[in-house]
Amino acid sequence: MAAESKPLTANSPVGEWLAHPEGAPLLRELLARTGSDAEALAPVRQLPLQQLVDLSGGSLSQDVVDDLVRRANGGVIPDEPTEDTAWRERITPGRFDGKTVIVTGAASGIGRATASRIAREGGRVVAVDLSAERLGSLAADLPETEVVTVVADLTDADHLQRILDAAGPRIDGLANVAGISDDFSPIHEVTDEVWQRVFAINVDGLFRLTRAVVPVMLAAGRGSIVNVASEAALRGSAAGVAYTASKHAVVGITRSTAFMYGPQGIRVNAVAPGGVATGIASAGTTSEFGGGRIRDFLALIPPIAAAEHLAASITFLLSDDGVNVSGAILPSDGAWSVQ
Repeated sequence: MAAESKPLTANSPVGEWLAHPEGAPLLRELLARTGSDAEALAPVRQLPLQQLVDLSGGSLSQDVVDDLVRRANGGVIPDEPTEDTAWRERITPGRFDGKTVIVTGAASGIGRATASRIAREGGRVVAVDLSAERLGSLAADLPETEVVTVVADLTDADHLQRILDAAGPRIDGLANVAGISDDFSPIHEVTDEVWQRVFAINVDGLFRLTRAVVPVMLAAGRGSIVNVASEAALRGSAAGVAYTASKHAVVGITRSTAFMYGPQGIRVNAVAPGGVATGIASAGTTSEFGGGRIRDFLALIPPIAAAEHLAASITFLLSDDGVNVSGAILPSDGAWSVQ
């Protein structure tokens, strides 16, 4: 069988493990010990097994993954194949040479993947997040690049100046990635606290930082802004009312800003992710009413994407490769939006 001739590695997709005669029983055995089954892995079938170490929050260790690989390959860890059909991030050297790009939510998930890619492609990254520790980890992982870290709370208007000071007189790009999900509550249940918290981060923070950055771009006669919207910006069946409304607002901001400043050389776009392995924070415990209503629709989500997949979409739009694209809302969702 073709599957038997190809050794399993930590970078083999979960789906390959589940289809492999040696790998499938081992993975199912592991799942059974945790009280789960293969259906729980359906959303992450296209992700490498290795990525589950990060996604598990510590419940799946690197030692366990290494042991699975050994047992699936007769006691040895094989070399990674030279030919592999799995997607791999391919850096474009010099794509951001000489450019300064602000990335919010840069300490984890999509923001971290985006900041990392820009830095490795030659850009000077102003990495913004609440977590000093995780920002420090990002900078430490990119020693040969220029990453300026800024600990800032986007809900605090007084923190904006920290970001502008760190960026300096030149701002070529802005990636508004920071965000928070809601608790799936419908409008008859949503609290003022959840509504205000979601809008404070997803809309108000994005609005204020963009408002502060645009004058710098106007003075230069150029710039590129990418906002992270969501599949919830395209439909009403992906989240609760607060998150859905906030991401529809992001689309409105994107389109208005693209229209207003197109003649001044500023491009503004948004990406609309579907399911992404990011661990995005939630605004509360899931609503029983809202979660129950949405559950069947969420079952239609295509396999979850990696943060690097979204970084590829975002950096395309930020870079000069997106020269003729402005005002676009790019679904980066594995075709979920066409269902």
